[in-house]
Amino acid sequence: MMNLDELNQLSNEAAEEFFVQCCTASSWIKKMINSRPYATTHDLVIAANENWQGLDEADYLEAFEGHPKIGNVNSLRKKYGNTKQLASGEQSLVNQASEKLLGDLAKGNDDYFNKFGFIFIVCATGKTALQMLNLLEQRLINDRALELIKAAEEQRKIFLIRLDKCLENKV
Repeated sequence: MMNLDELNQLSNEAAEEFFVQCCTASSWIKKMINSRPYATTHDLVIAANENWQGLDEADYLEAFEGHPKIGNVNSLRKKYGNTKQLASGEQSLVNQASEKLLGDLAKGNDDYFNKFGFIFIVCATGKTALQMLNLLEQRLINDRALELIKAAEEQRKIFLIRLDKCLENKV
């Protein structure tokens, strides 16, 4: 954790390491680095949201690549080795799911990927495996354009949570 003043003082390389823990879209990271300094955490959140809105599909897909499949603990460990502390609680309620439910979630993830070409992105914080499966099934009926928008919005929620976790709530 660091405070906002420390974030503002980081070298570009260190700031990149900081922001990649929140989102792996390199265009967003560059915009966040170039938006510094941030006077308040509110300014940081505004910049994070504004910098996210101007990205294209390739940027969103790059961000999605930084995520494990929901419910895949091995994938979670591999992809989040460097962000273990931040990502550790995001799917914690999945650990309480039955084997059948995890199997249904895995099949749903595969169906989703086959239809849209990217993994199912959901802000998993506070959601059970059943809730995530229900959301996945609801979103499977979308067309790709709508689903890209929905996934990008979920990604936005995730990086805002992670930014908050990374920073002490000091101005």
